[in-house]
Amino acid sequence: MRDAILLQVIVQRALSAKSMVHAKAGCILAGYLKLLPLYLLVLPGMAARVLFPDLVACSNPDRCREICGSENGCTNIAYPLLVVKLMPIGARGMMLSVMLAALMSSLTSIFNSSSTIFTIDIWKKFRKHASDVELLIVGRSFVVVLVALSIVWIPIIEHFPGSQLFHYIQSVTSYLAPPVCAVYVLAVRGSASTSPGRRLPFELTEVLAVSQGAFWGLMVGLIVGLARFAWEFSYAVPTCGSGVEDPRPSIISQVHYLHFGAILFMVSVITTAVVSLLTPPIDERHLYRLTFSTRFSTEVREELDKPKKKVPPTVSAVIGGADNLAYNKSTDNLASNDVPLTIRGHVSPHEVMQAPKKELRGFKKALFCICGVTGTHEKAQEMAANQLPPVSPEHEAQEAVAALDESRVWGTVCTLNAVFLVAVCAFIWGFYA
Repeated sequence: MRDAILLQVIVQRALSAKSMVHAKAGCILAGYLKLLPLYLLVLPGMAARVLFPDLVACSNPDRCREICGSENGCTNIAYPLLVVKLMPIGARGMMLSVMLAALMSSLTSIFNSSSTIFTIDIWKKFRKHASDVELLIVGRSFVVVLVALSIVWIPIIEHFPGSQLFHYIQSVTSYLAPPVCAVYVLAVRGSASTSPGRRLPFELTEVLAVSQGAFWGLMVGLIVGLARFAWEFSYAVPTCGSGVEDPRPSIISQVHYLHFGAILFMVSVITTAVVSLLTPPIDERHLYRLTFSTRFSTEVREELDKPKKKVPPTVSAVIGGADNLAYNKSTDNLASNDVPLTIRGHVSPHEVMQAPKKELRGFKKALFCICGVTGTHEKAQEMAANQLPPVSPEHEAQEAVAALDESRVWGTVCTLNAVFLVAVCAFIWGFYA
């Protein structure tokens, strides 16, 4: 799920852009800001180790437990210690509040992304006709479950080798993120219409739209990464200086997580390429504007899974909200009190207004209030009254292509900045390596 969460977090930012140029500029700005942690986090941490060697750089397990409650070291307190010890009172409080705000922002972003993935991609597979209110309640309930799991996971992080949160984050990323990167890299090159018999290894089908290649590349990478993750965390690593032999096998202790990330990337690339070459490509009529080479196509795209014929909604379906969770849209199974509102394909605002309202009471009313879904009936009426006219597939395709238009000048500026950013990253990597 973490791969999907990463995609959610990335996509959420891009979808909020006004245009394609704004999306590119936002990504480039984020890339420049990513250079700051080296100077704002890593170097200050090294300074804290020099300024407070007895606290941050403690080597005795008993002493470390006395200072920060961890026998594996106290490097996690380096940054807060700098703030508390060196900064004046006003700036100290401001920095601590900013740190907490940034932490809460990151947590809420991840929790919301996880909730969206679970609700849309998993829950709706089992509850195909779930109402919006039900999905909202399930999503918020899943956030509560994630918070509980996060609290339970704290002891595992504390027993991570070295007990360094930064290394833990990077190691987990190395175990789970490379398959996603591999799929994206392979998706840039290729033609979706190339037949399996004459595709060259470097002209792979754009695997983001090829279900078999992308799916199995992600799944194999996920299984291999989770296997390494579970295998490594199944061992209790002795603290530094304890004299106890490391019980981990050499394939874990001698292969750094960054090296494993490179290996996992190649495994995902090979799996994706092999499966993509051995399976027939999806017909091009299903891929318009879903692949890089067809992004400017104005052809009408045919969906792989054609939607089922819609049945006119009923009074209880529109007004009931979460009270109608067991609602079945099949006309053969309509309850006696489920009267179709209209046969014209849309809900009449007048008919919605005339439909009976159900008063919520007791636990259900409290649950709706906590989840912030009060006023559902009024919202349903407003949505029914403000329905937009349907858009033709041809017009929708033209609008999708028009959204990709960008100014030539600003597009060039974004491209040059992207190249410059890559050069800066390569220089910093080589200079400090």
